[in-house]
Amino acid sequence: MTYEIEIGRGKRGRRAYGLDDIAIVPNRRTRDPRDVSVSWQIDAYKFDMPVIAAPMDSVMSPATAIRLGELGGLGVLDLEGLWTRYEDPQAQLDRIAELTAEVPSPVVIRTLQEIYQAPIKAELITQRLAEIRASGVTVAGSLTPQRTQEFYETVVAAGVDIFVIRGTTVSAEHVSKTTEPLNLKQFIYELDVPVIVGGAAGYTPALHLMRTGAAGVLVGFGGGATTTTRRALGIHSPLASAISDVAAARRDYLDESGGRYVHVIADGGMGSSGDIVKAIAMGADAVMLGSVLARAEEAPGKGWHWGAEAHHPEMPRGDRALMGTVGPLEEVLFGPGHHTDGTSNLIGALRRSMATTGYSDLKEFQRVDVVVRPRQ
Repeated sequence: MTYEIEIGRGKRGRRAYGLDDIAIVPNRRTRDPRDVSVSWQIDAYKFDMPVIAAPMDSVMSPATAIRLGELGGLGVLDLEGLWTRYEDPQAQLDRIAELTAEVPSPVVIRTLQEIYQAPIKAELITQRLAEIRASGVTVAGSLTPQRTQEFYETVVAAGVDIFVIRGTTVSAEHVSKTTEPLNLKQFIYELDVPVIVGGAAGYTPALHLMRTGAAGVLVGFGGGATTTTRRALGIHSPLASAISDVAAARRDYLDESGGRYVHVIADGGMGSSGDIVKAIAMGADAVMLGSVLARAEEAPGKGWHWGAEAHHPEMPRGDRALMGTVGPLEEVLFGPGHHTDGTSNLIGALRRSMATTGYSDLKEFQRVDVVVRPRQ
């Protein structure tokens, strides 16, 4: 069976689906939501929910990473963000928030580019990670592939538990005529901590990343609500198909490696609890969330949301978006919900969907029936 369609006489393309294109179908017994487990484990680290906070300054500060860890999730700090460029970044966060919605986008982007011109300080990386570690929660930090060689020794020495290498697109083999590329396989082999790497959006690149020894692969291009990569670069991969493709790579690599399981983590484009549910139904083990957590009262962005793409010095491909505020982080995750649009009680919604379809844990729920539906 082929899913390719003819676009024109000279080009064919594979049909792909986003999360909005699919729906979950209850086809078996139901169960009590209180009997459902949403716990998740990667390497030696177990979490009460399959939620990883995206390493974005509008979402994660050391304080919010600690709070999310206390609630049972994993907060990932952007080690190239404001918290490692400024001793006290609050003035810069206030400056970003004070740019109203009426301010033209080029002015916002220029301001972000100016703010993020400050150099990254290795001592601040150490300080921020130590602050999180002192709280007793799992410590995770993120670097882009371009900065990994420069700062990874500082990160590991600071005592990080999980290391994230996150970029728009990350491949196991980067080719450059001007710089020495990161040898991902050798790098991961030499580290003593589990590494999550991505994004990847297809079977082959994901399989190559799994072969490097990564503990988890990020699926998608991240950015979600703020990215303009599709408009700027013409690059986009509908997430439902991408997750399914990478889950197939996970299955085949499990056989190839003799039983080594690599976790699939959906990253970006999940703005509601329903999106989270469908991402796991398509085969994700966990989700990396940005915009839905940016709506928490504790979020550093004060209801505004932006990513690293927005302040790229040469080719910005992201906006600062107004998410608004829903309530405290605990309410966003566990309720009680006061919103009908899937922006609060995210984990309660996941539990209820699993219970309604009769599944008791996340791995079982990956087998749930789905249908392709016309967009409403």
